[in-house]
Amino acid sequence: MMRLLLFTALIFATVRPGLAATVQVATASNFSQPLRLLAQAFEKESEHKVRISTASTGKLYAQIKHGAPYHLFLSADQKRPEKLEQEGLAVPGSRFTYAMGQLVLWAPRQQFQGEAKALISQADLRRFSIANPKIAPYGVAARQTLKAMGLWEQLQGRLVRGENIAQTFQFVASRAAEMGFIAHSQLSEEVKSTGYHWMVPQALHDPIRQDAVLLKRGAENPAAKTFHAFLQSERARALISALGYGLDSR
Repeated sequence: MMRLLLFTALIFATVRPGLAATVQVATASNFSQPLRLLAQAFEKESEHKVRISTASTGKLYAQIKHGAPYHLFLSADQKRPEKLEQEGLAVPGSRFTYAMGQLVLWAPRQQFQGEAKALISQADLRRFSIANPKIAPYGVAARQTLKAMGLWEQLQGRLVRGENIAQTFQFVASRAAEMGFIAHSQLSEEVKSTGYHWMVPQALHDPIRQDAVLLKRGAENPAAKTFHAFLQSERARALISALGYGLDSR
């Protein structure tokens, strides 16, 4: 019996490393830090590894279309994952909403007590930062918000467009812009203490539904399939919620 147990243990020790795999995940910039935390939690309970690439949703979509070796795509919108399904580059039925984004106006160094529209409308505002609406879903939401507030035309000559929401945050933090729209997930306690912030009402823009999809390259990758399932678990959803995102109803 002892020999059998030792033999079984030896086989398990030999085979288990062979089961390990690596999942290449492409994620929208706003979700890069949450994804790192999720990856750490996943790797603690799995033999698999997670490798993360970050850029704007539009750039990642273009990379996938041109053959980038990603297994899983976490977009900042629904449109690109849907298109990848339609184009045969994603596994049918694998798409789900992993997070609901929230837009925030951030104006550091502003001790302001009035309405956000009055703050944005001030005559001495030189630069206002948003993510580029052409490639970043948070930029689309920012443009919709400014149009709903009647400020889009007024700000045209002052807009500084970030390639993604992470760059938009940096523009405001570095004073390249005096204020701008960032993601709620970037609104740490430290950021809150720097000045004015305003949670944008959801009624001012379309919902920022962030969808994930398993790509065809990941269809037979055990790490990709396992991580895809992990992101839909209650544990992952609780962490995503704690990091400043809304969740879709199930």
